[in-house]
Amino acid sequence: MDEFAESQTDQPRRPSIDADEVEKFSAMAAEWWDPKGKFRPLHKFNPVRLSFIRDTAVSHFDLDDSDRKPLTGLRVLDIGCGGGLVSEPMARLGASVTGVDASEANIKTALTHAREGGVEIDFRAGTAEGLLEAGVEPFDIVLNLEVVEHVADPAQFMKDTAALLRPGGLMIAATLNRTPKAFALAIVGAEYVLRWLPRGTHEFAKFLTPAEIAAPLQVAGLETERPQGVSYNPIADSWRLSGDTQVNYMLVARRPASPGGG
Repeated sequence: MDEFAESQTDQPRRPSIDADEVEKFSAMAAEWWDPKGKFRPLHKFNPVRLSFIRDTAVSHFDLDDSDRKPLTGLRVLDIGCGGGLVSEPMARLGASVTGVDASEANIKTALTHAREGGVEIDFRAGTAEGLLEAGVEPFDIVLNLEVVEHVADPAQFMKDTAALLRPGGLMIAATLNRTPKAFALAIVGAEYVLRWLPRGTHEFAKFLTPAEIAAPLQVAGLETERPQGVSYNPIADSWRLSGDTQVNYMLVARRPASPGGG
């Protein structure tokens, strides 16, 4: 959940980690990857979204569902990757992953953890618009997860990330809906009552409706599907896919393989 400075247009770079930094960023990686620590909500949320991403990609690209690494050969961009909680599983599924985050500290943390686990990922400090300026090759899959609600210009951000998707490619966006239920659960409940997140993590005014996410993607030439709700079950202490899009939801968008959509 990392704030992108929309004015930052430097080309994304891959920071190096020197010997003096190893211990510091190893400690930060341990914090990011601690399922009982301050990132516990992301760890709880991760299984359902990872399963959704995998299943959607397998279906879209007609891949072998029984393969242990079904995403082999696909290039994946994880924009706003944080400590790499999604990037690493995507790489373990066989994808060639580029993880980009505006926070260099997050990138060094993600890079350290991936190296410790023997996972090869191209982590870069930068922004979506920086990738466009660098002229990177478009990706097969763009993951735009829990980041758009933190940027200054959501519509432009969605258009920029859409521009990074190749013809025939797949984007999966995930964010919070701007509804009274989302205010009650995601802010009052998660930040003030349960204290899952630090107070001020989210601003309700920056939550986006599915229509506000879909519109700029459609302008950018993508075809969008109906949003997929994700709901928390307090009894099981787990998340599941649901028909309720009033709080958390994911939205799938596809770029036609040709101007005619064929």
